[in-house]
Formats: sequence, C-alpha cells, structure tokens
Amino acid sequence: MPNIGPMELVIVLVIALLILGPKKLPDVGRSVGRGLREFKDSVSGRDHDDDPALEGAARTRETV
Repeated sequence: MPNIGPMELVIVLVIALLILGPKKLPDVGRSVGRGLREFKDSVSGRDHDDDPALEGAARTRETV
C-alpha cells in the first residue's frame, strides 16, 4: 500500500478544489462519506431496517 503523507493529501485536495469548485466540494465529500458508510455497513452485515428505533425515525421522515 502506498504511503500517503500530508503533502500528497494537500495536492489531491487542491486538484479537487480546482476541478469541482468551492461550492460543490462539500457536497461531493458528503456523498463520498455516505457511500463509504453504506458500503461498510453492507460488508459488516449490519442492516438499519431491523432496528425498531430507526424504523420510527424513518417513518417520521417519510411523513414530513
């Protein structure tokens, strides 16, 4: 696995900022975070649909 240091991360973030622009960058970061979280949950076998506390929250969101 390649060793990625702070300088490389800064370069990648600057390139992303130039390509996407300052308005879209937070949305893209949020989408990537959600995707990674969903992927991690599916790999670990966790399913939020089985949790009754979260089902009630999902129903309230659907009715709003």
